[in-house]
Amino acid sequence: MFSDPSNSQKILIIDDDKSVRLVLATFVKMNGFDPVQAADGAEGIASLSSEEPHCILLDLKMPGMDGIETLDAIKKINPHVPVIIITGYADIPTAVQVIKLGAYDFLTKPPQMDKLILTIRRAVEAYSLKVAFNQLDESMLGSLESLFGRSGAMKNVIRHIRQVANTDFSVIIQGETGTGKSVVAQTIHDLSKRARNPFQAVDVGVIPENLIESELFGHEKGSFTGADRKKIGFFEIAHTGTLFIDELENTPPILQNKLLRAVEEKKIYPIGSTKPVWADVRIIAASNADIKGFVREKKFREDLFFRLSEYMITIPGLKDRVEDIPFLAIKLMAAASKELGRQMREISPDALARLMAYSWPGNIRELKNAIRRAVLTCHDGIIRPEDIEFMNGSTLPSDHASGLMPLKQAASNAARDAEVELIKKSLVITNGNKSKAARLLEVDYKTLLTKIKEYKIQGN
Repeated sequence: MFSDPSNSQKILIIDDDKSVRLVLATFVKMNGFDPVQAADGAEGIASLSSEEPHCILLDLKMPGMDGIETLDAIKKINPHVPVIIITGYADIPTAVQVIKLGAYDFLTKPPQMDKLILTIRRAVEAYSLKVAFNQLDESMLGSLESLFGRSGAMKNVIRHIRQVANTDFSVIIQGETGTGKSVVAQTIHDLSKRARNPFQAVDVGVIPENLIESELFGHEKGSFTGADRKKIGFFEIAHTGTLFIDELENTPPILQNKLLRAVEEKKIYPIGSTKPVWADVRIIAASNADIKGFVREKKFREDLFFRLSEYMITIPGLKDRVEDIPFLAIKLMAAASKELGRQMREISPDALARLMAYSWPGNIRELKNAIRRAVLTCHDGIIRPEDIEFMNGSTLPSDHASGLMPLKQAASNAARDAEVELIKKSLVITNGNKSKAARLLEVDYKTLLTKIKEYKIQGN
């Protein structure tokens, strides 16, 4: 997921001063990037399509087409490529102006080289993430992977969705709260032969027990006190389509028998009526609880469970598919940006690391809330670690900026298992890049390789 400078990403340097270009190009190359030089704005713009740079260093004061005009033209051609302004004429109004125009950062000449290379690295990483999200190939756009994520755990869920979607099997979807069970149910319907017909969702957990039967099956006018008109129930509304029953475990025992009858006979009896109503519906149910445990404890009818569980899908919690978090976070940031009318630039690598280090008890729903709040409160279009607030109110789930403590500290304060866990987590965060993992854990590369071999850490 994160970029590696060793892959020779191109850095386009646009400056009319040849000596400045040479110094910057030399330094950029020393740090593993591939420098491309342009003597003015027009030449730099011409290089965009042929060179496809991962980052641009742009001088502000140039003869002819100045930096502001060049930046504006660059953003019209490629709005995502990060542009770092480097100028000897620094002032706050100008800095504000170029940031508003979409510049990634604003540095003064002569730049501190360590700060410059750090800024370039962050810009390249941000660009790579954005490219991964915004420039998916056509086969990926609209695919289930682009909806749910590409982790091994979610690929298994997607496999189940594809297997069962075009059947008429009843399905039970299990998973913790906030894992996206309703989205899975909707997807199964959308991929089924019933897709053109109704999809009706009902959450039995929020309907008062004395009203559930009426909500599901409907009632006739005058059938009980307060029934001043005929009501069509969810079963009838969903006829020929799909009925999604959420929080299945909360179905009252008295209603479970009627639900079983409706599923088996494909007909219902509205309250107060002796005339059956045909209801050809496919049932997809969801449960936050261990529904099999409810069956064992006699809290849920075994025959109804067997009828509804022709196919079962279990959705993993977010903590069990950490590698999906950057993808989901960027996707949620884009949605929140549109909703809130905020122009977002990126989620910083440190912020992504913090997101990946958190346990997410509220799963995707909690991640969505955290990202929406961060989009609303961040001040410059970049979500940083301090912008992220978790469900417990904390913005700092760890004392270390990455969500990981230094490896030497872990070795002295924790046992072998803790050290193994830190190494595994660092490899997940850096997508298997051992050089970055070593920097994250504050050890040299050779030490990390020795420990990976010693602990027999597989993958990545």
